[in-house]
Amino acid sequence: MQARLLDAGDTAVTVEFGDGIDPVLLARVEAFDLAVRALIGEGGLPGIVETVPTFRSLTLIYDPLLTSRSDIDPQLHSLLDSTSVVSGEAGHLWRFPVCYGGEYGPDLEPLAAAVGLAPKEVVRLHASTPVRVYMLGFLPGFPFMGDLPEALSQPRRSEPRVRVPAGSVATAGRLTAIYPWESPGGWHLLGRCPVPLFSPQWPGAALLQPGDRVSFEPVDAAAFAEIEKRWRDDPSPPLEYQVVAP
Repeated sequence: MQARLLDAGDTAVTVEFGDGIDPVLLARVEAFDLAVRALIGEGGLPGIVETVPTFRSLTLIYDPLLTSRSDIDPQLHSLLDSTSVVSGEAGHLWRFPVCYGGEYGPDLEPLAAAVGLAPKEVVRLHASTPVRVYMLGFLPGFPFMGDLPEALSQPRRSEPRVRVPAGSVATAGRLTAIYPWESPGGWHLLGRCPVPLFSPQWPGAALLQPGDRVSFEPVDAAAFAEIEKRWRDDPSPPLEYQVVAP
């Protein structure tokens, strides 16, 4: 599909690359976002306030007192013609501890029954599948991540919960996520992660970014409590969970 420029109110334009959730589309969004930000760094596209990547598009928010679509659109078309997708893994790799089941994952057994698997097999599949951060949204720092195996795919809950605890690791369809904050939510809760994902005190505020990859490591309740206590006492970004390649 050829990229399209779409209206998004009177202070934004959306560049749409496709209509699905697909790693190929994500790679196009990432490459174009990098190209846009590089052009801004060189002094091009004055008036752009922010870029917002999603599963399949990139929205550019601009100051209408400094620029307009008539100035922006030709530069975006030119950039689309010259931007290429570089193969290879972009972003950082993270490994997060998760305590699955019990009070931390009340939907583990119901989901396992729904997909015809043992709870241990659901945990194994979820923890052994590296996932990619497609986008942030819904809540500050909330990562929409995919793609889980088809065997774990189930629609959202028919009745959302009023309160989902912060740190909950959840699934919907072939997506998975970690709730950075307590909030309502309709995803299936499989476990809980004690590592914080967002703080206004951190550079960039959100720990994860689109293009990052995430894997999960099952831990027991004692290990969960120990890690959780540490991060209550330490406001620094938990960068030790970022995996550095040898």
